Amino acid sequence: MANCSNCAAPLPPNSIKCEYCGSRNDIDLKGVHYNTTHESESERLCPRCGIGLETIDLKIDGRFLIERCEQCLGLFFDPGELEAVLQATVSNVFTINRKQLDSLNATAISSEYGVTYIKCPVCAKIMNRVNFGAKSGVIVDRCKDHGVWLDGGELRRLFEWMKAGGKLLDQERQERLKKEEAEQLQGNRRANADSPWSSDNSVFNEYGGVLRSEDPDFFEIVLRAIRFFTK
Repeated sequence: MANCSNCAAPLPPNSIKCEYCGSRNDIDLKGVHYNTTHESESERLCPRCGIGLETIDLKIDGRFLIERCEQCLGLFFDPGELEAVLQATVSNVFTINRKQLDSLNATAISSEYGVTYIKCPVCAKIMNRVNFGAKSGVIVDRCKDHGVWLDGGELRRLFEWMKAGGKLLDQERQERLKKEEAEQLQGNRRANADSPWSSDNSVFNEYGGVLRSEDPDFFEIVLRAIRFFTK
């Protein structure tokens, strides 16, 4: 169990706010603090607090800058950055702990915001709420053009998800979906090939034979068929 960095009291499960002193704990970044990594005030605004985000350097493979709100401890990642942070932080996971993933998925993170739609820190357009991966239990706010917002505590949750094999489970799910789509497409092609109304621009004439579009009576037969089926 994590402890408050201010008063050392145990933090509630799935929360970053201390119930004793009321302070928020930046436990997501594991030692990356404002006073050591502060770069500059960003022009981007926190969608929760409305204040300017600070830029911090995670120092992953050199210089790796993201934005953080000093007040609510939310984080904003440009496209691809969140996946890079997860991959760099949690590695050598080769098995899927389905029991732990079920537990993560069933336990919602304590949130003071409820279900709300927030604006992108860059373009100020309303972001979409989407599930991050299979059974992570985390719903992120995503702008398709500019990146992903995580509320305080959600990055830690995604670290736990990665350690439990969440990425492997998500890859397994994606492969299954691709296989199902391929099988469905193949089935549709077989059905179309067996249909008398195939894609070779031909129809059945009244004698049971096949009449093609290049045949002189094609359009006459089609019109007669339409009249017959619309009676």
